[in-house]
Amino acid sequence: MKTKRIAFVIVGLLLVASAGIYFYYGVVFKEARNIESEMPDFSIATTKLLYDYNSNQKKADSLYLNKTIEITGKVTKETDYVVILDNAVFCLFTQKIKDSLINNKVTVKGKCIGYDELFQEVKLDQCTINKLNN
Repeated sequence: MKTKRIAFVIVGLLLVASAGIYFYYGVVFKEARNIESEMPDFSIATTKLLYDYNSNQKKADSLYLNKTIEITGKVTKETDYVVILDNAVFCLFTQKIKDSLINNKVTVKGKCIGYDELFQEVKLDQCTINKLNN
């Protein structure tokens, strides 16, 4: 009788440990998306993205939020890791930008993380430059 109880406790502990490992690796610890290798869900101009966010932010979020988008616009500002397109789309890069892109038309791919009402900018994260359209 005592050996059955010990076996039951051991099996129970193994089940709880297995469930914990599954939960951690299956739910909590998810590998980050590789935006650079993903195909874009949308390829649009900055003017269209801004129009969508300014006309109906909730609808635009349902379309673009956490999606990989490819956006084309003119670089109006830049720093080491940030490019701003048409004074209204903030693109954060994972690597330092090597060449000056000011006043060039570029196509950038990144993950849309929403609209910043304070700065009145649409923000993209994990960006890469797909095309330089001098």
